[in-house]
Amino acid sequence: MFDRTRVWCLLIAGIMFGLDQLHKYWMLHIFDIAQKGRVEINSFFDLLLVWNRGVSYGLFSSNGETARIILIVLTSLAIVSILIWMFRTSSHFTAFALAFIAGGAAGNLADRIIYGAVADFFSFHAFGFSWYVFNLADTAIVVGVAGLIYESLFVRHKSAANDQ
Repeated sequence: MFDRTRVWCLLIAGIMFGLDQLHKYWMLHIFDIAQKGRVEINSFFDLLLVWNRGVSYGLFSSNGETARIILIVLTSLAIVSILIWMFRTSSHFTAFALAFIAGGAAGNLADRIIYGAVADFFSFHAFGFSWYVFNLADTAIVVGVAGLIYESLFVRHKSAANDQ
């Protein structure tokens, strides 16, 4: 199903991918975060460079080339699956949420291909607790997943309304 919604979804995925890659380029090559180290923005937010060689939260991290290739293949398959789901769903909300996920996943995939790992920069911390370091692609993925969760919990689907 290729309609106006799917065109917008592809545009959103492309924008998320482009913003993520532009930001990473700027942080790595213009701002030169690697040279600066940790940059304190305020009492709860810092910028720093962390190379994530694993998946979310650095799980299954490995420096090996085989692990990198496996993650590239799995991420590529996930993106293709998400795009197929995006084109097949009848829900516009689901399609837009999936666009954010696809764009973010593509941004992190590009890092794995270009740099061998995902570049993360944002570090929030407060009261002795630090969240994991993340990037714009991760934020897009979280927005998309939150959208899917919201829809599954609060949005009534046509089929559910017809069942009553």
